[in-house]
Amino acid sequence: MLKNKTYNRVGPDYRFDEQVTFHDIKETFGLNHIRIGSWVEEEEKHKAANLIFDSLADLAFILKLPPIAIGLRQTLNLAFGSGGQQGVQAHYMPAGRELALAKNAGAGALAHEFWHAYDHYIAAKAFRVNPHRGARGTSFASSCWLADVASIKHPLNQRLEQVFATTFLSHDGLDSHEYVDRAVALDNQYGRQYFSKPTELMARAFEACIESYPEISNPYLVDETLKSQLATAGGYPELEHRQQIFNALMAYFEPLGIAMMKK
Repeated sequence: MLKNKTYNRVGPDYRFDEQVTFHDIKETFGLNHIRIGSWVEEEEKHKAANLIFDSLADLAFILKLPPIAIGLRQTLNLAFGSGGQQGVQAHYMPAGRELALAKNAGAGALAHEFWHAYDHYIAAKAFRVNPHRGARGTSFASSCWLADVASIKHPLNQRLEQVFATTFLSHDGLDSHEYVDRAVALDNQYGRQYFSKPTELMARAFEACIESYPEISNPYLVDETLKSQLATAGGYPELEHRQQIFNALMAYFEPLGIAMMKK
């Protein structure tokens, strides 16, 4: 149960030990709407609010973004203990632009699902996608890049494309990266396409970079990209590759954050 679990976080103190609410989360991080399940007890609600606040603040800190940017211009919705899928820690639903965290099993999945939300949000701003496609054909930027969808020319979009190139391609850009090859091997092993999907490759790469950030350790935000069965099987980028991806991510997010602060 959430109320009986302890998460040993190391990082800046944003709350100064004050109790925050889900309303504080909505206002601080610019979310559109927050939905809380009817089975979430008051004690669980208080604990979850602190955990989620610290996690989103850590994410903004690492990416050098103003906290308000995490809500993706008030388009991102959050669900806690409501609308979850059985056996799933967390998931992102494109149709409702909702990031849902399970009450007792959502820990460690927030960074992964945030990337899915961002990947979805930025697609139409970085690539010339068809706005009339339904939810079934929803575009994600990582998928657009791999499918050679025409990009919208902008310096920031070029930096985003470099993130994808660094993640998916070999150093010379002529072949797929070993990280991708390992994901294809995992899919062959399990007999289904999942690990090698561009959206999942990018989400795992993103969360791996966040967990490898040296100054912050937050198991509610991200966990098990360094030590887990999937990590041992090669499902995450290796340390040197993580650093390369992180450098590309920061070359993208830092100027994005600066541009947002000026507006």
